Amino acid sequence: MILNLDKNFKPLEGKEIEFQVFTFAGGEPHIKINPDFDTTQAVTVTHRLNSFHDLGILCLAADALQRMELELAQLIIPYFPAARQDRVMIKGEPLSVKVYADIINGLGFKKVTVFDAHSEVTPALLNKCDAVPNHRFIAEVIKQIGKEPLLISPDGGALKKIYKVSEFLNGLDVVECSKHRDVKTGKLEGFKVYSDDLGGRDCLVVDDICDGGGTFMGLAQELKKKNAGKLYLAVSHGIFSKGVADLANYFDRIFTTDSFKELEHPNMTQIKLNQTILS
Repeated sequence: MILNLDKNFKPLEGKEIEFQVFTFAGGEPHIKINPDFDTTQAVTVTHRLNSFHDLGILCLAADALQRMELELAQLIIPYFPAARQDRVMIKGEPLSVKVYADIINGLGFKKVTVFDAHSEVTPALLNKCDAVPNHRFIAEVIKQIGKEPLLISPDGGALKKIYKVSEFLNGLDVVECSKHRDVKTGKLEGFKVYSDDLGGRDCLVVDDICDGGGTFMGLAQELKKKNAGKLYLAVSHGIFSKGVADLANYFDRIFTTDSFKELEHPNMTQIKLNQTILS
């Protein structure tokens, strides 16, 4: 049995559990699960956690299911909230990823599946975590591009993962890049591409998250200076807090999944997460 708490996000096929979600006048979220289903079967819960409200609904759903004496087999939350806050950079900040992980660990799921975790911290903090890499997503992106591009690592944090992607794709060439971020202001500068000449080859920038997009626009300018061909961007989790229009001026095509929200733009392809990509 499957409980899809976001009715627009259904990564698995199977019998769905019906439910209603609403908010009381005092602001408290609430859920009512229809008990008219085979309660002898284990339950898989899927959700997109974009806020503490979403987390609250998940917690309430887990409690309701356990009170029905159901086995919580698997939780699928492809985008793990606060995964970028995986270290304390400045005194006075929380370790946000641990806050979310501690709450989710307390819900009693036998397995928690996340997609393209930002770093190794998230899987380390989650009990019985199944961290699915972005390999099949990037393979689908390249299939849609129609030819093999250079794989571009936007910064040092993406290097380890992109070489694993390259290995999965039978050794596609990788170009390393870097940038500098001021931890106090967040300002990006000093973009570098560690190749003298890209020879007009098409380039696919690969990363896990796109928020404002500043990293990718700054990098795109440097790639063009190094004689790049067409530029493509593939990000597993598309937040796009500043929209897609500016990024579309730099990239011939932008690829993302539906791990965070539904998106539409003429220069964007959204690939839905499914059993194949999440396996």
